[in-house]
Parts: sequence; C-alpha cells; structure tokens
Amino acid sequence: QVQLAESGGGLVQPGGSLRLSCAASGTDVSLHNMGWYRQVPGKERELVASITAGGSTTYVDSAKGRFSISRDNAKNTVYLQMNTLKPEDTAVYYCNTRIAWIDYWGQGTQVTVSS
Repeated sequence: QVQLAESGGGLVQPGGSLRLSCAASGTDVSLHNMGWYRQVPGKERELVASITAGGSTTYVDSAKGRFSISRDNAKNTVYLQMNTLKPEDTAVYYCNTRIAWIDYWGQGTQVTVSS
C-alpha cells in the first residue's frame, strides 16, 4: 500500500532553514502530483507547495521566494526546502498525494520557529 513518511522537522530560530523530506513507498512519486500541507491547531490544513508529475511547482503566497519543493526520483522522495523561516510558519507539515481519488497522508512532522 501507499505510505508516506515525513522527516526533517524541528525547532529553528527565525531566519533559519529546514529541509523536510517525504519518503514514499508503494508508489512512484514521479508519476503523481505531490504536495506539502501544514496545519496549526484550530485551523484547516493549508496547501503550502505542490509539484506535478511533469515538474511544475506552485506555492502559497506566503511561501513564495522562501520555500522550494523538489523531487528525487531515484530516492522516491519529495523535499520541501524552507528558508528565512518565520514564527508564523510554525505548524505540523504533511506530505500528500492523491491516487485514484484517494488521498494519502504521512504522519506529519512538527516545525517550530521560535527564538
């Protein structure tokens, strides 16, 4: 079955950087659109960045110029490079893909931006 496993979260100071990883199994990330979402308590999950099977990328306005989504097909892994982090980026970050109208999610990784 399809499984997604996020890693790379942690505590970072404002202005710092983190790289999140999403390792996939049971599917080939190069064949599907992949997305990174984030969620804070009491709010809906928000799409932060996505990459299509063809390699096109999109970002939420607050992430443009700071975040970069990429994919390593050999490692079957999707990344989210986050630079110039702000306290408002604090959230649980989830990896997602939709295959045959079914959404698959990882367990999430906590990102905390604080001094």
